[in-house]
Amino acid sequence: MEDLDFLKKETFSPEEYKKMVKDFQENDNPTGWFDKIYQSANGDYKEVFWADLEPSPYLISWLKEEKITKENKTAIVIGCGVGDDAEALSSFGFEVTAFDISPTAIKLCKKRFPKSKVTYIVADLFDYPKDWFESFDVVYECNTIQVLPDQYRKKARKAMSSLLAKDGYILVSCRSREEGTMLDVIPLPLSKSEMDEFVTLDKLTEVSFLAYDDTQEPPVPHFFGIYKK
Repeated sequence: MEDLDFLKKETFSPEEYKKMVKDFQENDNPTGWFDKIYQSANGDYKEVFWADLEPSPYLISWLKEEKITKENKTAIVIGCGVGDDAEALSSFGFEVTAFDISPTAIKLCKKRFPKSKVTYIVADLFDYPKDWFESFDVVYECNTIQVLPDQYRKKARKAMSSLLAKDGYILVSCRSREEGTMLDVIPLPLSKSEMDEFVTLDKLTEVSFLAYDDTQEPPVPHFFGIYKK
């Protein structure tokens, strides 16, 4: 059985994690490692090293401020992980679809929230069900693009934007970097020019854009952008 202890929260090794991701990327399999993160938890969602176990405060703030009044409002969470953001959207009245390419992540969500109204499903952003196209009032993306290499980043952004219904919003949360820096870092934070492609290439309107440092020591810079179709 494969030893995945280096991916657990308590025994996490950044060096071994980065080596694993790089190996998959160099074999042109940029998403093949995701399930290993969740497999390493051995059924305990608290062991997933990148799970905050609470919804994004910036998502919650937006949900409190932006009152979408239409009936049967829909939302989709990309790379839903262990489900915190999906559950938050559901609590604000959205009909939520939350997907992850990792079957183990979806199992953890269903085990963690057995009475949830969220539809948790295994799916691939690059080959999502056809009926999702332009179907969601809110698309929530947190830290998915940054774990992808090269052309897959642009492909992911385009796929995310294609999920938006007319007048829909996409909320994008990610680590950030200055232009031209940190090019060998895994995961690779997004530059402002990459974020701007939601506007320049996908023809969305920037509603708001926040650059901030998180509460880690040392602090890690982030972006939180909101765009509307």
